[in-house]
Amino acid sequence: MDPLPKDGESAAAGEPSRGAGSSSGVVVQVREKKGPLRAAIPYMPFPVAVICLFLNTFVPGLGTLVSAFTVLCGARTDLPDRHMCCVFWLNIAAALIQILTAIVMVGWIMSIFWGMDMVILATERRCRTAEGDLH
Repeated sequence: MDPLPKDGESAAAGEPSRGAGSSSGVVVQVREKKGPLRAAIPYMPFPVAVICLFLNTFVPGLGTLVSAFTVLCGARTDLPDRHMCCVFWLNIAAALIQILTAIVMVGWIMSIFWGMDMVILATERRCRTAEGDLH
């Protein structure tokens, strides 16, 4: 059985030291892959997104239904290649799923998370427009 190296000895058996060569200059970018229903959530103004979250919290699916109509008013989504009516119907489908499954609590939880996603997207939109105004 081989003895373990002592404090002063380095493991010269091919193990690189932690300090040497730790930064290689490689930048890794991670992107979230969204399904069609998730990508159909519109980028709304922040107050509208908060109202939709509030509605989704107390009446599952109602905020999602309201957000579907913001698509018809020109709200942008992560589905630029799809027609506005298709995105509208995807949001209607999400609202119906939330309403119909609210009885078993799944739709209610989904509805709350959907509202939180609306607020997150609105915050991202707000940050992007603020950066655009500064530059």
